[in-house]
Amino acid sequence: MSCGASPRDHHPVRRKRQRLLPTLALPRRLPSFPVLIDKPDLSPWRSGNNGIPGVIERDSGHPGPEITVVALTHGNEFAGAVAADRLLREDIRPICGVLRVIFANMAAFERFDPANPTASRFIGEDLNRVWSNDRLAHAPGSVEMERAIEILPVIRRSDMLLDLHSMLWESTPLFISPQTERSIALAGRLSSQADTPFLTLTDLGHVGGSRLIEHEHFLSAASPGRSVLLEAGQHWRPETVEISARVIRHFVENAGFVHWGMRGETGTAPRQAMVTDNVVARSASFAFIEAYQGGSVIEKAGTLIATDGDDEICTPYDHCVLIMPNLCVRRGQLAVRLARRL
Repeated sequence: MSCGASPRDHHPVRRKRQRLLPTLALPRRLPSFPVLIDKPDLSPWRSGNNGIPGVIERDSGHPGPEITVVALTHGNEFAGAVAADRLLREDIRPICGVLRVIFANMAAFERFDPANPTASRFIGEDLNRVWSNDRLAHAPGSVEMERAIEILPVIRRSDMLLDLHSMLWESTPLFISPQTERSIALAGRLSSQADTPFLTLTDLGHVGGSRLIEHEHFLSAASPGRSVLLEAGQHWRPETVEISARVIRHFVENAGFVHWGMRGETGTAPRQAMVTDNVVARSASFAFIEAYQGGSVIEKAGTLIATDGDDEICTPYDHCVLIMPNLCVRRGQLAVRLARRL
């Protein structure tokens, strides 16, 4: 399926094949991904220091926002945890208010095996798909749901939240925020602080369930909560650690200015885009025409980018940005998001 924005004013994303075309012979199994960073020793943070395991609190001693950095939402994405561990050991503290660092899915993280690095994303279910009120209201049925309920009080107290992630396939770093002015403004400020401004994205949500940044606390008009998700780069590369560390520092250093409305908050980012379509593989034979990297820009509307059974997948408008294409997608999985530059 393709979930798209309405009304539609562009070229159709999905059309019936009109001719036989060569497609890239991509592997139906995941290739080997080298693990170029060491698994961090998180034992100093396991017990926490505020009554919740894996949650570390640092108080500035001055009034200000309560801000939260989340690492290890997925157990095998530990570049953000390496960065957070380093900064905690350096005694990072906010200028004002309170900083809390959450190491979210420690149980899955402990199962990480570099010989099978994709296997420890979660244990029972994806911790980043459970953040709707309906899911959280039910008795936990998995390790991840138990953990979500355990850290929920911290989430609800957060004036600002940065959720650290990384990507399996090659892609340029990017920020994803909910479609609220306050969260878009936070993403824009963090992007503008980067040496090379990241793409800042708003999207259609995830087909699998509600992400942490979409918890009601960050979406409600009655709440001041802001949230942003960082996709820092490929999972197990040193540069992903460095990007994560740099963004954490910017987040902590700028939180007070954002909270108090200082330094001319504009709500825009240098490179901003909005997802218009989530393209989901309908067949087991979904294949891209090229081995696209995330962040690739396809200049012309109607350009063929993939085939899916009897369908062709085309770009819906000029300058279409491909967001995190999955080069080994299975039927029913999200294959790629299509985004329009703003």
